Amino acid sequence: MKPRRGRLLLAVIALLAGAGSACAAEPPEWNSVVAAAKKEGRLNLYVGRYGTEPLLNEFRREYSDIAIFSVNGQGSQLGTRIMTESRAGKVIADIFSGGATTNYNILYKGKALDSIKAALILPEVLDVSKWYGGAHFYTDPEATSVFVYVANPSSSGLYYNTTLVNPKEFKSYWDLLNPKWKGKIVSQDPAGNGIGPPLVFYYKNPEIGPEFIKRFFGAMEITFGRDRRQITDWLASGKFAICLGCREAIKAKEQGLPVDEFGTEDWKEGIYITSGGGSLSLIKGAPHPNAARVFINWFLSRKGQTALQKYPDLYGEAAPNSRRVDIPKDGLPPESRIVKGRKYLDISDIELQDAAPVLKLIKEVSKAGEGSRKRALFY
Repeated sequence: MKPRRGRLLLAVIALLAGAGSACAAEPPEWNSVVAAAKKEGRLNLYVGRYGTEPLLNEFRREYSDIAIFSVNGQGSQLGTRIMTESRAGKVIADIFSGGATTNYNILYKGKALDSIKAALILPEVLDVSKWYGGAHFYTDPEATSVFVYVANPSSSGLYYNTTLVNPKEFKSYWDLLNPKWKGKIVSQDPAGNGIGPPLVFYYKNPEIGPEFIKRFFGAMEITFGRDRRQITDWLASGKFAICLGCREAIKAKEQGLPVDEFGTEDWKEGIYITSGGGSLSLIKGAPHPNAARVFINWFLSRKGQTALQKYPDLYGEAAPNSRRVDIPKDGLPPESRIVKGRKYLDISDIELQDAAPVLKLIKEVSKAGEGSRKRALFY
């Protein structure tokens, strides 16, 4: 009888331990917030990028009592809309998900955000060891309002003509300064949109820096163009050997044209990481604050971030790499995964994204070299 009683006692202890673990996983506060959210019965989510219906349907299946309505659009336009509604005293949005620039420059600076940090409840969300870099990443100085949930290894933005360039000759960004490429490089106009992040990466990377910018744009006789398709055509036709910003090159490659992208992930100086439109904020005065807290915690949980990685974004681009490191990454394309041992510079921080200094330097060195070399700007 004693062994049986001992086994029964162990079973009771195990049951109690399991109950304790369940309580730890979902603290009492969580249950009351979920109950209040169900009474609110609605959530208004403004989505600037990641927020496809299949992803949101996973939330709906788990919390069927909370009707989630999404308003989609360009991030900056949604940010302006939220500010307009807020100033009119008619706050509609509960949560904004989109680019960190919109979240910071429009909503944070406009004082339209509450603390999303204070809304985090679930232990698995609060546990910073489950996140890239062992920390939650915020872009606001107080680290409370703009939560970044994506860490995307970024495209180099550098492309080449496969009949003119052997990519194996390149092990470093400094190899682009080889005199044989002088006059054979075309670039998207730095004053336009699209190549700001790569330029910031060059400028901020201590192994590349301003000196590279000076020599690349000041001595290599770069030709600038504003039409991405046109500069891609020039690259494919062999008019130029190398291109910075030929974002149409991947489509051209799929069509059988002799262009490809440099695999800079293994270059000496590494590549950069961006938030890729993946930041989250809680709107001040949200009409459904409890539903917002439920969604925030679900979305940042293993379930939510696993769902994020399953679906492409609103624009059909590949699913992003979540900053959670405790979820499977097998479904991501290889270029979207962070690989141990490679160098990465995280420029998700808004302060690191300021392109003004590098654009000023490019303008200065380009102007200085204009009289001593041929330089063309096509529109």
